[in-house]
Amino acid sequence: MNKNFKHNNFSEITFERKSVRLYDKDLKISHEEMLEMIDEAVTAPSSVNMQPWRFMIVESQAQKERLNPLIRFNTKQNETSSAMILIFGDLKCYERAEEIYDQAVAEGKMPKEVRDQQINAIVPYYKSFTKAQMNDVVKIDASLAAMQLMLIARAHGYETNPIGGFESDQLAKAFDLDDERYVPVMILSIGKAAEKGYESTRLPAEKITQFK
Repeated sequence: MNKNFKHNNFSEITFERKSVRLYDKDLKISHEEMLEMIDEAVTAPSSVNMQPWRFMIVESQAQKERLNPLIRFNTKQNETSSAMILIFGDLKCYERAEEIYDQAVAEGKMPKEVRDQQINAIVPYYKSFTKAQMNDVVKIDASLAAMQLMLIARAHGYETNPIGGFESDQLAKAFDLDDERYVPVMILSIGKAAEKGYESTRLPAEKITQFK
């Protein structure tokens, strides 16, 4: 993992983040850097480390045209961004459990006996979930990775916009994915900002927090 950030100031990266909807059309992000950012983003936590997030990078003009009718009022981001990152949750993420835990053993991060215990306990447990239960799990986990990706993008000198306004019932099939398995979570536009982004307000903590 490279971590050659252009910006590495926590306060600036976190608290100055804004949703950007207009980008430099001429700026393209290399596949190498895009994969680097995703590698950094997926250090986010996930339930029992099942890593259910899946990413599709829509960057070519032809594929952006395919996406355009599915994103409602978010077409400006699609037209100008370096890429649109489609983030899905894999309802059968447990099928990679052995691969994940074998890697942990190989890297000395988990004893083999713990790996075996985890596999024997977690996979049947996940398989017992209803589709609705798995949907909740993968959406929470994938959202954690998405938030981290937004901050990582800023560290690399880019801006993003998280998009929830899209045809969620059509997105997977439109990009040749099994819509019974892959749940759309959100879309992130990413690129070099051509605007400052929108200022917004937040309710103060005392209005949204209770102490018991």
